[in-house]
Amino acid sequence: MTKPRILLTRRWPEAVEAAACAEFDATLNHDDRPMDAAAFRAALTEYDAVLPTVTDKIDAEALSVDAPRTCILANYGVGFSHIDMARATDLGITVTNTPDVLSACTADIAMTLLLMTARRAGEGEREVRAGEWSGWRPTHLVGKKVTGAVLGIVGFGRIGQDMARRARHGFGMEIRVFNRSAVPEAQLAEVGARQVAELSTLLAECDFVSLHCPGGAANAGLIGVAELASMRDDAILINTARGEVVDDAALIDALNGGVIGGAGLDVFTGEPAIDPGYLSAPNTVLLPHLGSATAATREEMGHRALANVRAFFAGDTPPDQVT
Repeated sequence: MTKPRILLTRRWPEAVEAAACAEFDATLNHDDRPMDAAAFRAALTEYDAVLPTVTDKIDAEALSVDAPRTCILANYGVGFSHIDMARATDLGITVTNTPDVLSACTADIAMTLLLMTARRAGEGEREVRAGEWSGWRPTHLVGKKVTGAVLGIVGFGRIGQDMARRARHGFGMEIRVFNRSAVPEAQLAEVGARQVAELSTLLAECDFVSLHCPGGAANAGLIGVAELASMRDDAILINTARGEVVDDAALIDALNGGVIGGAGLDVFTGEPAIDPGYLSAPNTVLLPHLGSATAATREEMGHRALANVRAFFAGDTPPDQVT
C-alpha cells in the first residue's frame, strides 16, 4: 500500500522526524524556514497531510485552492487560531491539535515569568552582565512578594488549572478565576479558587493576572486600555496564551505610565517581530515563545501529531480532532 505523503512545515525533534519518515512518505523542512502562502497552496496540492506549527499563518490566502489533495492539517501545538478554520471546513480538511502534553511545561513558563517579573530578575541579570552592579543595598531592585498574593487566572482550561496548582500549592497564593463558562466546584476547590463573573472584577482584585485563554478573534484585544486601568498600579500581567489577547500599544503605555507594575510575556502579536516599545518598557520580562520548550514535551507533541495522522488514514476519528 502506498504510504500517505506528509509534509512537516518546520524542523521537528529528531526522534519524531525519524518516526515520520519510517511510517509515512515524509518531506522535512531541512532549512527550517517559514513557508509563505504560495508555498502552502502548493503543499495542499502535493501532500495528503500537512503538519504545521502554531506560528505558520494558514489564512484564507494560504488556503485559496479549489481541490486540495491535503485532507488533514495535523497541527503541532494546542492553539489553532493561526488556521482559517471556516475555510478549512469548506475545503473538507480535518484539523487536529496536540492538547494535554504541553500543559505542565507552559504552566512552568507562566510561573517562571511571574517570579522573574515580581522579583525583577530580568533587570538584575542584565545589570550583573553589564558590570553595573555596585553591591547589595536595602533599596536595590525591590520587587513584589509572591507568596500569599492573589493570582487571577483568565481561562481555566488545562494550562490555567496547572498554573493554579503551582501557585496555590507551591506559593500559597489565593486564586481568582475568570472563565466564560462555569467551572465545576470540584476544580475550584482543588486550588481553593473562587470564580468571578466579570473580568473587571478579577483584574481589580489581583496582585498578578495570568492569561490562559484561547487566541483568535473572540479574544483579540481582551486586555486593553480599560482592562489595564482596572488593575492595581503594582499588579503584574503574565501572558503565555496568544499575543493577540493583549493590545500591545495599551500595555506598553500602561507599563511606561505606571498604570501597572510589570509584565511577563512569552507570546507576541506577529512574532517573531514584536513591538519595539516592549524593549524599553520598565519591569518587563520577554521570552521567545518557550512555553512548551522542553525536549520531552516537544517530542510528545510531535508523536501526538503523528498519532492523529495515523488514525485519520486508518479510517478512524483522530483523537485530537477539532474540526
